[in-house]
Amino acid sequence: MYKFFYQRNWFYWSIGGSILILLSTACIVYIDVQINGWFGEFYDVLQKALATPGSVTLNEFLGWLYKFATLAAIYIIVLIFTDYFTKHWTFRWRTAMADFYHLNWKKASSIEGASQRVQEDTLKFARIMESLGVELLRAIMTLFAFFPILWTLSKKITELPWIGPVEHSMVWVAIITAIGGTIVLALVGFKLPGIEYDIQKEEAAYRKELVLGEDDNINKASPIIIKKLYGGVRKIHYKMYFHYLYFDFVKWSYLQGMVIVPYIALAPTIITGAVTLGFVQQISRAFGRVETSLQYLVRSWPIIVELISVFRRLNEFEKKLASGEISTQSAT
Repeated sequence: MYKFFYQRNWFYWSIGGSILILLSTACIVYIDVQINGWFGEFYDVLQKALATPGSVTLNEFLGWLYKFATLAAIYIIVLIFTDYFTKHWTFRWRTAMADFYHLNWKKASSIEGASQRVQEDTLKFARIMESLGVELLRAIMTLFAFFPILWTLSKKITELPWIGPVEHSMVWVAIITAIGGTIVLALVGFKLPGIEYDIQKEEAAYRKELVLGEDDNINKASPIIIKKLYGGVRKIHYKMYFHYLYFDFVKWSYLQGMVIVPYIALAPTIITGAVTLGFVQQISRAFGRVETSLQYLVRSWPIIVELISVFRRLNEFEKKLASGEISTQSAT
């Protein structure tokens, strides 16, 4: 699965592409930091304009909007380019995997479900890595960029409700709530990867019988066999629906509850009028960025479940290939 990164013919795409994605993602995060600063300044200007009529001219106000439009335009261009290039990058990764399987197809074709591994699972692997991998990179870089900002802004928040004075309180609230939520969701959803793996096994058996029935509709894919196989598919899907029922309840309850957490933490400071509207917007946005980065596992858990399942299948497939003599030369 990782030959893409150490085969010479893929060097420019694997290493060079990784560096380009890293730099463009850093640019996206940097612009997001600039936008966060803009929110703080703009809402202070907005508060001033509303409190004292005539204190802000029309040109000044429109100038702030123009600044945001410029930052947003650059953000969109870089984001679209990054997503476009990442699609090509992950497809090359898939191609490197497919090339290896194609070279060893004579041996691979004798392995149960080989065609599904080579076509479907490599496609899923590439698409999952496209979204999951890039989001992980953005989460890490966003955390490193916004953590110092939240740490600095939190100096002005000296008290938490029901707790009292806490230095850099917003940072600790973000860390504790994010880690706590991740642990809870991991415990609630620990059965999901195994269920996803079982689903793919049942679906593969069902699909195989249908494919065999295309060539031999007398001895294969009889109504009794198909009914039995589809019964297994139905049973495992119903099992998955049940487990996702309570998992989604816990997940969305947690995520919706976290919307008001920063305002609860800021309540003692807000009601005393110790900070401006711009400061509240800036720190709540920085809090959201740090918290979202720390919640990466929570927000990505369904995709991670699918990735674990795909990884297990491809890993088993490659182990079976490695049990005999295989070719490692690059396909042309």
